[in-house]
Amino acid sequence: MLPRPAKSLLNSLHHRAVFRRRVEVLAGLLAGTIPSGGLVLDLGSGDGRIAARLVELRPDLEVEGVDVLVRPVTRIPVRPYDGTTLPFADMSFDYVTIVDVLHHTDDPAAVLREARRVARRGIVVKDHLREGVLAGPTLRLMDWVGNRGHDVRLPYNYLGRAGWAEALDKAGLVVADRRERLGLYPAPLDWIFGRSLHFLALLEPAKPASG
Repeated sequence: MLPRPAKSLLNSLHHRAVFRRRVEVLAGLLAGTIPSGGLVLDLGSGDGRIAARLVELRPDLEVEGVDVLVRPVTRIPVRPYDGTTLPFADMSFDYVTIVDVLHHTDDPAAVLREARRVARRGIVVKDHLREGVLAGPTLRLMDWVGNRGHDVRLPYNYLGRAGWAEALDKAGLVVADRRERLGLYPAPLDWIFGRSLHFLALLEPAKPASG
């Protein structure tokens, strides 16, 4: 663990350089991707800033959160979650949002399956793509700067396109809408940390095979 002064400095620098813009961009993307109003579960809420901003942009949505590490202060109600089983009955929510969470898990497919269990309509995922020679080191640096100061677990489990396709297949999900080049960073940071390292996708349950 980092000493408290180092954590404070790291978090302050990240907030000034990246975090405020990231909240606005991601909340806007989520608002434009969730097709209709309803109840949303934010899986891995952190401090809840993105979810709270989403509700401001989409008053037809109601959001509550879960996280394995519930922070002392959150912008939305956040319940503890063991990282394996969501503390909700089947089909409890219209949508589940999972923003930059799956690469912190050992088994993204298992988390997606659990999200599918509680979602009636769909799942919106924002995560990373490990494509290209420098993708891995760049993503590790981004993750460390953004999360080390909050003691977030960092397994650096980044998937490429084939890995994501396999995870979605295991979870019984298909892509209904997808976009890359999200514009999370201002130039010139976006040339280094944007590229094709990010995606946002609306996922829906796969239809059973006929026959």
